[in-house]
Amino acid sequence: MTITTESDLKGMQRAGQVVAETLRALRAAIRPGVTPAELDALAGQVFERHGAQSAPRMTYQAPVNVFISVNDDIVHGLPTRRPLATGDVVSLDVTPFVHGYIADAAVTVAVPPASPVVMRLIDCAEAAFHAGMGAATAGRPVHAIGQAVEMEVKRRGFTVLRDLFGHGVGRAIHEEPNVPNYYRPQDRKKLHEGLVIAVEPMVSTGRSHRVRTRRDGWTLSTTDGGLAAHFEHTVMITKEKPLILTA
Repeated sequence: MTITTESDLKGMQRAGQVVAETLRALRAAIRPGVTPAELDALAGQVFERHGAQSAPRMTYQAPVNVFISVNDDIVHGLPTRRPLATGDVVSLDVTPFVHGYIADAAVTVAVPPASPVVMRLIDCAEAAFHAGMGAATAGRPVHAIGQAVEMEVKRRGFTVLRDLFGHGVGRAIHEEPNVPNYYRPQDRKKLHEGLVIAVEPMVSTGRSHRVRTRRDGWTLSTTDGGLAAHFEHTVMITKEKPLILTA
């Protein structure tokens, strides 16, 4: 999607506000003993207040309002009834459809108290996102984002999960272009003004950059048991700093 009208910008911002409110509500509810299923129900209540629907449910028949991935699960986790415990790493991925527009964002939080390595992992995912934003300006190649993300992750001693990409978003969940989280010079596409993309570093404490699908057919996890963190926002490309639509 490329935003060219004030109406489209307002529509994406409205969807982004629903994402932000949902993430705030979920973060505030995380504590030992709460279940991901309960968090999913809470997200559904926020969606209902805004007339929003789950885009993964609409598009892929996902049996969830939002994806919630725990510990070595990275993305697309199906909310379970297993209570969260202290030290768990919880990734919240929120993607509503709001009056014709789709916005997408994710954050990873730890159930306190958490170990120093968990906190460094979570900080790494967010720092990698901001590093990618520094390269995301109109006229630059898409691969500049991945190069910046990968450099930041390596600098902090963690691993980029290369099998999973960011993507275009707006009218559908997954649109062109793909936005890798590592340097791929063969990707020659250029960023242009108004382009809407989801930039989403996914990083691990493990050594493998590969992922696997669990038996539920949805949840993607690390292959070596490494803990995973995911940080994402939907942004609009400009000539200068990108406009974050989901904050």
